[in-house]
Amino acid sequence: MDIATIIGFVLGFGAVVGGAALEGLHLTALVQPTAALIVLGGTFGAAFVSFPMEVAINALKDVKKLIGNSPKNDELITEICGYASKARKNGIIALEQDAQNHKDRFMKKAISLSVDGVEPKDIRELMEIDLSASEEHAKMSAEFYEAAGGYAPTIGIIGAVLGLIHVMSNLEDTSKLGAGIAVAFVATIYGLITANIVCLPAATKIKHRIKDESVRKEIIIAGIVAIQNGENPRFIEERLKSYLGGHGGKAPADEEGGKK
Repeated sequence: MDIATIIGFVLGFGAVVGGAALEGLHLTALVQPTAALIVLGGTFGAAFVSFPMEVAINALKDVKKLIGNSPKNDELITEICGYASKARKNGIIALEQDAQNHKDRFMKKAISLSVDGVEPKDIRELMEIDLSASEEHAKMSAEFYEAAGGYAPTIGIIGAVLGLIHVMSNLEDTSKLGAGIAVAFVATIYGLITANIVCLPAATKIKHRIKDESVRKEIIIAGIVAIQNGENPRFIEERLKSYLGGHGGKAPADEEGGKK
């Protein structure tokens, strides 16, 4: 579990509630189901209008990315080096069973192409196309939450205006004007919180997860291409470790012409 997400939500909501309490505000004043309905319903309703249903559903499913940690790339490198040693000893065809049993679709595809005797440059080309398509698909979830974060403050203002309309329609009872106006502005607070503590940070975290996954797939591509080239497992390990900086940069050596 990514503790940073939990800490972030606790600090974010805690700061708002704690600050309100220190100002002497009765916390029950911040609990307004009607305002929550307007802001959350309006925000995500607008987001659903903006994106196809498939994207919206995938974005909701990707909430798990906020609390899950990215896979460890050092373990992935160890796995690939194990494949390299096996292929060097028994031939590339020895990886056929590993390809069939692997749970990761990307790794399974890369190994299968290698076992089928596809040229290294063609493996790289096919897998990079797959990587690019996966990135574009995953980015849609981040865009969904960015859009929601953009709508939320405006929907909050709409909620505040609706509340003020209700207050102005009951001006005969002046004793309740102050409380009514305060309630109306809770919707604005909800809109700002939804945007700046929930939606926009969620979009940013999902983008980081996409980058982590891209680096992981680049490691797989470089590793399988190196195995297909028959390179030394120890050299493959050193090459792949160059990705562990987390920037996703290309390995310093040419994957097509590395040491044998």
